[in-house]
Amino acid sequence: MATVAATPTEICVAAKEASRALARTPTSLRDAALEAIAEALETRLDDVLEANELDQDAAREAGLEPALLDRLALSPARVAEMAEGVRRIAALEDPVGEVVEGRRLLNGLDLRKVRVPLGVVAVVYEARPNVTIDCTALCLKSGNAIVLRGSSSATQSNAVLSALAAEAAVGAGLPSDVVTLVAGGGRGELEELATQAGVVDLIIPRGGEGLKAALTEVATVPVIYAASGNCHVLVDSTADLESARAIAVNAKVQRPGVCNAVETLLVHADVAAEFLPRALGDLADAGVELRVDDRSRVASGPAFAHPLGEAHESDWATEFLALVLAVKVVDSVEEAIDHINRYSSGHSEAIVTGSTSSARAFTDGVDAACVYVNASTRFTDGGEFGMGAEIGNSTQKLHARGPIGLRELCTTKYVVEGTGQVRP
Repeated sequence: MATVAATPTEICVAAKEASRALARTPTSLRDAALEAIAEALETRLDDVLEANELDQDAAREAGLEPALLDRLALSPARVAEMAEGVRRIAALEDPVGEVVEGRRLLNGLDLRKVRVPLGVVAVVYEARPNVTIDCTALCLKSGNAIVLRGSSSATQSNAVLSALAAEAAVGAGLPSDVVTLVAGGGRGELEELATQAGVVDLIIPRGGEGLKAALTEVATVPVIYAASGNCHVLVDSTADLESARAIAVNAKVQRPGVCNAVETLLVHADVAAEFLPRALGDLADAGVELRVDDRSRVASGPAFAHPLGEAHESDWATEFLALVLAVKVVDSVEEAIDHINRYSSGHSEAIVTGSTSSARAFTDGVDAACVYVNASTRFTDGGEFGMGAEIGNSTQKLHARGPIGLRELCTTKYVVEGTGQVRP
């Protein structure tokens, strides 16, 4: 069961044993387990929603912000989407055993570099209970045992979801303890989990800077940070302004409380007077609080009907995760690139442009995991990238960058076959 009363160390040791057996299971068995999880989500919908309602009630009493309440909330539609996401992952090609490269050496040895599971992946996450299922499906498909550690705000939801996933996986024939949950939210449990070197192979935290700082202080296990998203949209002087309006509004409004939502809009001075009055009007009509620099205020015109707050230095570096947008006028693509590289978290950045040279300068010059030309930043997502789902979005540069999917949950080993060769 996913909620056994055990210490984090005991849970991780059991997961390590399970991971060794899981790594040898055929694709068909892992896929069957994922289908069983999807069916369990559907048949136990009432249990899931009842548990989630308890979490929502507690969160409202605690005064949780609307964007975080949205992350926490489940509905029949969201649970159905979770089940469909599990099935999409099951339908993907199995990365385990995939030959990355192979060749025959001069000495006659046949060398193959193949993908293998990492082993035990721990995911530490905040608020969003759908992460429980998404991460479990990705780990099982890629042959990894998973240790889950959610936040106190989703205690009831995570307990039900992890339990049904564990029961379904074992019922389908996978080893016990391939899906386990570290219950509770104490700092001591987090530290114990983060120091399971040699047992846990990777920790992926999904949460704010506080969680990142807490892990950085203590972790001895390798960590890939599913980082925050201080994202930008640049409207270039050659942009199709109608397209730019649609992209800016979508990137901010479609779901403001997520890491790939835009937080700063940069507009070239040559089109600011034409673009900003209508674009900022669209955003204000959608409920966005606008914090602008002096040039944006002037370009919006004296007749602009909505309040414009003043943008401060701290706003450029802030991931608002809310209907708040900072706005700045720039004189060139190069100035915009410098601004982005100074303040961006390296997550997702976009330019709207009709110029090939501007697009190339932007994609070459911006240091981010995902860089867009003429598209919204909201597409940075494992599901949208055809990866089924994601276990997080990495802004690091080692092992994985961008959405972390099945292949990113694997490492490689060299398999070398000979005919009796010895080294002279």
